[in-house]
Amino acid sequence: MTRTFLRTDDLHGLVSDQFGSDRRLAALDRLTGGTKKGVYRLRLDDRTTVMLYVWSAGENYWPPSPTVPDDPFTDASGADLFAAGHAALTAAGVRVPRLMMMDRDGRHLDADIALVEDAGALRLEALLEHDPATASTPLSALGDALRRMHTTYGPHHGKLTAAARGEAPPTRRTEDVIVDRALGHLDAAAARDVRLADAHHRITAHVHHLRSAVTPREEYGLVHGELGPDHVLVTPAGEAVMIDFEGLTYFDVEWDHAWLQMRFGDAYSALRPVDLDPHRLELYRYAQTLSLIEGPLRIADTDFPDRKWMLDLAEWHITRALGRAR
Repeated sequence: MTRTFLRTDDLHGLVSDQFGSDRRLAALDRLTGGTKKGVYRLRLDDRTTVMLYVWSAGENYWPPSPTVPDDPFTDASGADLFAAGHAALTAAGVRVPRLMMMDRDGRHLDADIALVEDAGALRLEALLEHDPATASTPLSALGDALRRMHTTYGPHHGKLTAAARGEAPPTRRTEDVIVDRALGHLDAAAARDVRLADAHHRITAHVHHLRSAVTPREEYGLVHGELGPDHVLVTPAGEAVMIDFEGLTYFDVEWDHAWLQMRFGDAYSALRPVDLDPHRLELYRYAQTLSLIEGPLRIADTDFPDRKWMLDLAEWHITRALGRAR
């Protein structure tokens, strides 16, 4: 598809409406790295800045994904999910960018949009790499936030918007949803990579083996969905600000911790996690490995600008998946 991103001329009305007719948009920066929504930094003529989120087909690089009934992580993007996640995290005492306005009626653009606080450009990921001593304070604050999230319980698992719409609760157990999700990712990835096709039976058996060790549970906390240090901004005051939380859902907290262990590495222990079920954690860790093969291979078939990075990510996880399924 032909993608046309926002220009300053598109936003003068929005700026005037929100900040007054005496304020002007001096510059507009579209931030790279986003794959589902557009993220823009608006620089006003008084040197203040705000962030604009844009949910539209032209900003979303992802083609349709394999779908599994009751999977809350499918299609985790959109203004409704952002609004629900923002409200839930704020209520749980988690620092997120302050919400200034939302427009889901097309008053300003032909897209759903939100204006939020600019919490800065420094990500916890960069701070951990270049200044781990300074990173210790926001890392500790993130651990506190995660414990608040993971001890905020819902009556059943699922997307926050589903409960708000009064939809019937899911009937299947979370671990079975994840097994079907993982095997769907395997099927799709195996169609693109002969190594996975050859190992399909072996990987499937390994997934079922991991599932067999998991015991039932009916306690679901708030989970981010794919939280890494790249999804945490650090303000000049040292606050840890959680972003990209449209996938927020009630689910097993081990799903978050599988991501956290993978993405934070040696720094993970500083988050001081809640008690976890090691068997559930191991199943979810392997399911995420399969997801990080299928997703990158799928988006690499599109016009996503950094195709090589996605292919390298998939290759790394193919090696992991094959090595663990023996």
